[in-house]
Formats: sequence, C-alpha cells, structure tokens
Amino acid sequence: MRRVGSAVRRWVRRSLWDVVPRDHRQSDAALRRRQLVTAGFVLLGAVVLGISLRIEPGSVWFYPATFALAGVWALGAFVSGPLHLGRIPAWRRHERKGEHRLVRPVLAPILIGLGLAGIFVIGGLVVREIDWLDRQVRSVLDFADQGSLPILVVVTAVNGVAEELFFRGALYAALPRHPVAWSSVAYVIATLATGNVMLTFAAILLGVVVGLERRASGGVLAPILTHCAWSLSMLLALPLLFG
Repeated sequence: MRRVGSAVRRWVRRSLWDVVPRDHRQSDAALRRRQLVTAGFVLLGAVVLGISLRIEPGSVWFYPATFALAGVWALGAFVSGPLHLGRIPAWRRHERKGEHRLVRPVLAPILIGLGLAGIFVIGGLVVREIDWLDRQVRSVLDFADQGSLPILVVVTAVNGVAEELFFRGALYAALPRHPVAWSSVAYVIATLATGNVMLTFAAILLGVVVGLERRASGGVLAPILTHCAWSLSMLLALPLLFG
C-alpha cells in the first residue's frame, strides 16, 4: 500500500505540480497586444453570455447561442497570440540520464477529469437531499432534458475546448503574475453570471485544477482534456442521479 501511495503522489505531482522546462517568453509588445485582445474578447463574451442566458430551455436559439459563445472564446484565444499544447514528464524515467522524457499529456488529464466527476457524483448524493441546492442542479438539467443527447454531447465538448483555449490559453498567458489564481477568478466570475450556485462551485474546483495543469504542462491540452472528461461525465451522470 505504501508503494501504491507513493506512486499516486508522484503521478499527481507530475500532472499538477512539477513545472516542465519551456521557453514561452513574450516581448513586452506581444504581451500588451495579448492583454488588449483578451480584454476585448472578455467584454464580447460577456455580451454573448448575457444574451444566451435569456434563452428559455427548449428554445431553438439555445444551440446557436451556445456555439456563438464558444466561437467567441476560441476566436479570442487564437487571435491573442501563440498557444501551446504543453508537455508533462513521462511515467518512466530515462534509463541513462535519470531524467524524465517529456510527453503530451493525454491519459493523466482524462483520469483527473473522471476523478473530479466521481467527486461531484458523490457530492450529488448529498446535494439532492438539500432542497434549494437540488433545485439549482435541476435548473441546469432542464436544458439537457429539452435537447438531443448527441447534440448536447457535441455542445458540451465544443464549449469545454473553447473555454480552456481562452481562459487557460489566452487569458492565462496575458497574466504576468499569479495566472493560476487570476484565470480561475475570471472563470468563476464568468460562471457567476449564470446565477447558479452549483455551477459556480464547480467552476471554482475545476478552474483551480485545470489552472495547475496549465502551470505544470505549459499548455492547453491537459486543461482541455480534463474539462471535457469532467463535463461529459456530468452530462451523462447527473440525469441518472437526479432523475
């Protein structure tokens, strides 16, 4: 058991904490440009989000508005400047040099996303016993109940990718100090606009985890995979839990 615990701790460290070497330095001019572009798209995204929140569940405008918001985040990310996929240390050390080989983060962030989903499912067992929190979750599920599951899967995945491209891509790179904290705060504020307590609480935990992945790996691939694994799991699990 001790060896298993030690292996898990090493796995968590390389996925969320150990910062791999990279050179993603920006010139002062490039940083200012990224900051201005990011700020502009934050305002644009706020407008589109405000419009989408006025749409009733089941409306034919729900999907276009959702894709429009995802388009804003993705476009803002790519226009702001270069984005990087990132790397993390491989599980096995290099035999000769005693150093970790760097690989693209794929399996680890997916497992972290599924682990987060498991925590939320366990928490859901408690939440459904508290009336006002139960109503908060069911208000989110109203959109799932009114839509086609295959389309909702696509919408959920597209939004997960777009949000991470912007918040852990463009916005993170635009923040010269404490980017994990400030990008998480920005993501929580954006979620607060929904007025849903449970979504905001989820944004806090998810934002911190994917922020740490961004810091450790230096790229957006790990946050994207974790976000999508978590959100798709929630899409499938919550209707069963609160049905």
